[in-house]
Amino acid sequence: MNLLPVSTVGSYAWPGWYYLVMAAAARGELGSEDFEEALDDATEIAIHDQLRAGVDVLTDGEVRRVDFIVSFPKRLRGIEELTQARKLGPDGHDQRPRYRITGELSAPDGLGIIEELKHLVQTTEPPVKVTVPGPHTLAGRLVPDGKIYKSREDVARALSGIVRAELATLQDLGPEIIQMDEPSIACYKENLESFVEIFNATAAGLRVKIAVHLCFGNYRARPIGLRTYAPLFPKLFELKTQQFVLEFANREMAEADLWARFPNDRELAAGVVDVKNHFVEPVEVLADRIRLMLKPKGA
Repeated sequence: MNLLPVSTVGSYAWPGWYYLVMAAAARGELGSEDFEEALDDATEIAIHDQLRAGVDVLTDGEVRRVDFIVSFPKRLRGIEELTQARKLGPDGHDQRPRYRITGELSAPDGLGIIEELKHLVQTTEPPVKVTVPGPHTLAGRLVPDGKIYKSREDVARALSGIVRAELATLQDLGPEIIQMDEPSIACYKENLESFVEIFNATAAGLRVKIAVHLCFGNYRARPIGLRTYAPLFPKLFELKTQQFVLEFANREMAEADLWARFPNDRELAAGVVDVKNHFVEPVEVLADRIRLMLKPKGA
């Protein structure tokens, strides 16, 4: 492993042909084997590109998912999809699917991430990373019923057990890191206390290295909250996680000095590539960002 191991947050841009495959599948034009073959091909392209770029800790690119989270409610029982309130105008967060809770939440067949990781470890050599949506973020698309679940926190607590069961099996497949994606907490800072409690209950007792990813939303490159991490700390150091995966490049390296506040037993995976722009950043720019993050504490 390199002194500064390189990884990605997890998502990989779909190739153009993959959009055609997804559209054909939605129209019922593909058999199950056709679809699985396309998923395998897209996954292997994502892995190959990471290897060619020199990435140290590989993911499967999350190409088997729609968005990083949109496809997961399809795995849940006890919900029904709501009619989309806005269909016109530019794409935005309010056009993503939402669901009404109709009963007790469950996922009898799991979240499908175990199958993703099995394919990844069979396709490439370790070290690998697997990404899992955290319960607080999963709860964001579900509307509480006011009976069984009265708040987003109630929903997140119910989902915590579902995510925990997935994590317990994932760790036995040998990933280097399990990354829990909880971008939404950076945009809902008022729920910080309960977020820490629920996250820790979800991660309790796991043997594998845990990372947490926090950002400000990336659906169509749009944030959904004030883009500052500072109000979350030092409370977030109470999380049972060894690594924080945070975005910096998209904010012109704002809050790079946050690293100086990290205890020595925590890692920072600093985002130095801006995935929201439309140009390839020169390597010199990336090098400067890395040097900025490596400045000694107090320098």
